[in-house]
Amino acid sequence: MINIRSVLKFVSAVGIVIFLLFLIPVAVGYYYHENMLHHLYAVLGLLSLNVVIFLALKNHKMSFGIKESIVSVNAIWILLGIGGALPLYLQTGIDFSSAFFEAISGFTTTGATVFSNVEILPKSILFHRSLMHWIGGMGIIVLGVGLFPLINPSGSLSLFKAESTGISTDKITPKIKDTASKLWKVYLLFTIANILSLKFFGMDWFDAVNQAFATVSTGGFSTKNNSLGFWANNNGIMWTTIFFMIASGMNFLAHIRFLSGDLKSYNLEEIKWYLFLVALLSAILTFAHFDGFSDLYQDFMNSTFTISSIMTTTGFVSTDYSTWGNFSIALVLIATIIGANAGSTAGGPKVIRYLIYFKNISLEIRRSIKPDSIMSIFLDEKPIKSNIISSIFGFFALYMTTIFFVMIYLYARGYNEMTSLSTAMTTVGNVGPGFSLVGPAENYAFYSWYDKIVLSFAMIIGRLECYTVFILLSKTFWKKF
Repeated sequence: MINIRSVLKFVSAVGIVIFLLFLIPVAVGYYYHENMLHHLYAVLGLLSLNVVIFLALKNHKMSFGIKESIVSVNAIWILLGIGGALPLYLQTGIDFSSAFFEAISGFTTTGATVFSNVEILPKSILFHRSLMHWIGGMGIIVLGVGLFPLINPSGSLSLFKAESTGISTDKITPKIKDTASKLWKVYLLFTIANILSLKFFGMDWFDAVNQAFATVSTGGFSTKNNSLGFWANNNGIMWTTIFFMIASGMNFLAHIRFLSGDLKSYNLEEIKWYLFLVALLSAILTFAHFDGFSDLYQDFMNSTFTISSIMTTTGFVSTDYSTWGNFSIALVLIATIIGANAGSTAGGPKVIRYLIYFKNISLEIRRSIKPDSIMSIFLDEKPIKSNIISSIFGFFALYMTTIFFVMIYLYARGYNEMTSLSTAMTTVGNVGPGFSLVGPAENYAFYSWYDKIVLSFAMIIGRLECYTVFILLSKTFWKKF
């Protein structure tokens, strides 16, 4: 049987930290002279509930295995969806399903929004949305790993792995809590550097903080209706955002090693292929919509911005790329389905899975030609174990099946083909903007309340990379562990 008390104690501990952070948007609101009474009561209520649960279980000695880890991960995302939705519901007047959708989109760093005019929203709500991105970017569970040793020093590794199934976690320090700490330090460093860079190029402090939170988390919520297109004529802001989107889409463990003095930390197959694909797709997209009369430099910058934004699943928009023609749309869809690096803040399938996938296909072709040969797959000169290959193929099956069923559901509801397909791809892939009714100039407000709930769970499934959610449906999981 699952140890419910252990799950409740851990989830409440994470909840305490998150809802303490939720007091920051309240302070922002008071600074801008907004009416924050209901917002404050909501946050204090959530905080108090979690404190009461934690104190009630303070003497409980936690026992945490894989079952408790998996259940805790899923429970935390539901808790955050509800907790993040309450301020949105109370401050903006939207219905709770829309608020829940917005909160899940924030924490999963999807960036799909139900607001058609974000510029009229209170400053506190704009910051609340960005903060959800920033917290979710590095992963709620990595934050939890930093807490977990304080509660149960012996068992944090199983929880760290629960959010990133399919690819084995590379511990760069003997204790996983030290790795989590280093990840957050680099994450904070990137955020501060991004804020200062945007401020240097002319963005005001409030916009710089919010845009940086959404960039480094690869989230995509903006403070402007036109997203980064509001600053499209400011080359410094545009290229700064491109740089930090690409950097945030890289494996953060490589960043840690580089900052620790390892100059070869980026010399990894996945990173090299990731950068190559960003450059290649950007170049092709530039010439795909260049008509010979427009500004080639602007076309190149917008194309690079678009590919960087979509491939890293950030979802910022600099221009309405849905008007560039079918070939350009196809290129953006390719970027949507690729994703960035494992160990980054980005969503999507990740480049490393495609590398192993195609290496395995090549291996099987060579085996069919030379059946007696002994062959293996290597990544960065290290052999890939068969269980990792099986896990990756299983992931692709679950990932594509999820997209398929979400797409069929939406199509059966009466939405057109491109809306259904791109919504499924961008919610499960945590990208945000799609095409047609959910294009870069549109939003998700038109969906019904039950559509938004379905899409919210699609975002959670994508963020947790399928296995962590679908394993709850397995009888074997509940019986074996």
